[in-house]
Amino acid sequence: MRAAYIHIPFCQHICHYCDFNKVFIDRQPVDLYLDYLEKEIVNTLQVAPFQQLDTIFVGGGTPTALNMAQTEKLLFVINKHLVPRTVNYELTFEANPGDLPKEKLQLLLDGGVNRLSFGVQSFNDELLQSIGRAHTKRDVLTALTEAQEVGFTNLNVDLIYSLPGQTLEDLQDTLETAFTLDVQHFSAYSLIIEPKTVFYNLMRRGKLPLPGEENEANMYEMVIDAMSRNGYSQYEISNFSKPGYESRHNLTYWNNEYYYGFGAGAHSYVDGKRIQNVGPLKKYFETIDAAGFPYLSAHDVTKEEQMEEEMFLGLRKEKGVHKTTFAAKYGISVHEVFEKQIREQVKHGLLEETEHTIRLTRAGKLLGNEVFQTFLME
Repeated sequence: MRAAYIHIPFCQHICHYCDFNKVFIDRQPVDLYLDYLEKEIVNTLQVAPFQQLDTIFVGGGTPTALNMAQTEKLLFVINKHLVPRTVNYELTFEANPGDLPKEKLQLLLDGGVNRLSFGVQSFNDELLQSIGRAHTKRDVLTALTEAQEVGFTNLNVDLIYSLPGQTLEDLQDTLETAFTLDVQHFSAYSLIIEPKTVFYNLMRRGKLPLPGEENEANMYEMVIDAMSRNGYSQYEISNFSKPGYESRHNLTYWNNEYYYGFGAGAHSYVDGKRIQNVGPLKKYFETIDAAGFPYLSAHDVTKEEQMEEEMFLGLRKEKGVHKTTFAAKYGISVHEVFEKQIREQVKHGLLEETEHTIRLTRAGKLLGNEVFQTFLME
């Protein structure tokens, strides 16, 4: 086991596109939640201990929505149970630019956090307001500057493109601002309209002016080219970094490796099982009280499913799927399992094969989901 994800389901504001498990933080039992989170961690480690965790990611929700005392309590739990302080590890907190006074930045750094991931999305204040974000461009610039002044040297900025009303010119402006920030990593995602979100309801009523598939593809190519020109290597479909600053946590997912998932609504992949936790807070507390674990479901992943996942997760990486690694993990060559799919996608120009790897082409990145679906067996 190399990785752990910790879910903090509290937000000061709810974004119009977000479908993650979250609640407004006002009048919520935050301290009680942290107590139960620790119970879940302790109980899990008793049945599935780790030798060394390389990466811990605290996401949400908005982890930085916690007050100073709650943040200190969470850091204490992490350091007590999950962080062996003698190893070189990656500890990331997702951060909202409006929630981070310098005192909290210092608390995070002193508590072992060595990577911050800022949910920026855009540098256009009108767009930010239209998607439900509470921060402004100025807030982002201030937060990043203060994080660097405190001593953070590993910063990620999340961007979203294909937003309602967004133009290519607007995205270009956002990218130009982004490259002035001296950060080490960018994640750039196309907007996905999920059920049970404000945007989904607007789309159903025909009131969501999306840019369209052609503009979305043009925006993605703009992102790829701009990142390359500015020294950020694309190591995964939506992720770009300076050398040595790839997200070790996300690589755990794309390498199809095991990871813990702690907290309400979190997902785990442990000892061949994919586990989903219950989401509502009251149910989370009650399930831990009754069973010791907050599981909603647990699925034994078959060998066939593991091989499918190896392909559609591994192909997200710029390096693609390594044929020797596949054979070592599953005792069979990738061509014996997926010969037809590989041949067809190479013919269509969406995959390319070298002596050692199979990976997406540039055209394949634009049609990634279609390529991935071909590796789902009957």
